[in-house]
Amino acid sequence: MKEQHYFYTPQMNGELPEEEARHALRVLRLSVGDSLCLMDGRGNFYEAVITSSTGHRCLYRLTATHPQTPLWKGNIHLAMAPTKLMDRTEWFVEKATEIGLDGVSFLDCDNSERRQIKTDRIERIVVAAMKQSRKAFKPEVTDMTPFDRFVTQPRTGQCFICHCHDDIPQDPADARCHLMEAMQKGMPATVLIGPEGDFSVREVELALASGYRSVHLGHSRLRTETAALVAVHCMQLLNQCPDGLTQTSLQI
Repeated sequence: MKEQHYFYTPQMNGELPEEEARHALRVLRLSVGDSLCLMDGRGNFYEAVITSSTGHRCLYRLTATHPQTPLWKGNIHLAMAPTKLMDRTEWFVEKATEIGLDGVSFLDCDNSERRQIKTDRIERIVVAAMKQSRKAFKPEVTDMTPFDRFVTQPRTGQCFICHCHDDIPQDPADARCHLMEAMQKGMPATVLIGPEGDFSVREVELALASGYRSVHLGHSRLRTETAALVAVHCMQLLNQCPDGLTQTSLQI
């Protein structure tokens, strides 16, 4: 069977984006009459045929549309402080997209060692991972946001903060437990992961006062990018849809 190559086409205007066209024409050597598998990042796969390939331009005609069913319930959102070495954050973004999440945000925290990121590069990594893992929905990427602003903004669903502070007073009814024990299946969830030096006590107290609940990810002390990926995986395991709800794989 011929290998399927997916192309990200958010506009669906009959022409592949420049970077995708370059890959199709120069790398894969596709030409007029060849078939394409397209995805719009909003829950649809498409079948298409190349109608024109001139220079850097690749035009296509749609032949079929395949709406996809979400593979998990609720909304999975992960907000993390970027690591000092950006390749670790990029590794997390790639793997988290493959596992599946709805959004990733970046936090500027008291103990952050990195206070700027290149969102356009993160977007490219997300798109590449989305195509490789055949995800019909593209995760939303949010630029760096000050921690205080992020946690005080209204959010839908459950909100959690992972930290290593054992001595912060909190309501006994909301005693710190594992993320998977605290979460309710099927509800939107936002999880915060701090920088290498962890969240400050001030930040944890602000988050608790803003409606977040303290949780942990087990007994091991994890690196920032590892903790972020574990959190995404926990949310995925809890919210995965039944086996019967699967995405369509295009047979072209």
